[in-house]
Amino acid sequence: MSNSAVLQKETSKIHQEVIEANNKYVSEFGKKGELALPPARSFTILTCMDARLDPAKYAGLSEGDAHVIRNAGGRASDDAIRSLIISHKLLGTKEFFVIHHSDCGMELFNDQIIRNLLAKSLKTATVDANGWRNLEESGGSDEAKYIPFLTFENLEKSVVDDVKRIRNHPLIPKDIPVYGYFYDVKTGKLVEVQEATKIGRAS
Repeated sequence: MSNSAVLQKETSKIHQEVIEANNKYVSEFGKKGELALPPARSFTILTCMDARLDPAKYAGLSEGDAHVIRNAGGRASDDAIRSLIISHKLLGTKEFFVIHHSDCGMELFNDQIIRNLLAKSLKTATVDANGWRNLEESGGSDEAKYIPFLTFENLEKSVVDDVKRIRNHPLIPKDIPVYGYFYDVKTGKLVEVQEATKIGRAS
């Protein structure tokens, strides 16, 4: 890659907007530098990376309040559980929320679909009435066969499954309640998945 290509990437419109936004944030930072390392409200949210979700707004968070773990689907992956363990064991959180959401992209494909796409191309794919397809097919990799993408077909069941996995994990104490919800992207409401919350009750 040439230096000019790197320079162009580093000075993209998005890059500039992020730096400008950060400069404004710094100018208004105030006493946030004095916040303690452990989250003040002692809880953790595991939720999706979807850009429509803002945990600070839907859960009423300010900087320093809570841990927020995000990944595709808000799934209780090995890495998410690693973070939950650290959150509790070393930083004192006492309650966990699993929050998935309606209209989630993780319902639109499965492991075999994404593995087939990646095997033929690393470029962004597209979807239409005939399903997912690559716009060009070159430079793919079979490495995706080693990754569990944790897709799902049923929203509420995915919340139940993740709460159950956290609840049954030998490194998660039984006295931590694990609540199960999904976020409705049409209304902003958190909807409780009662079966999940029952499973996640502290004992």
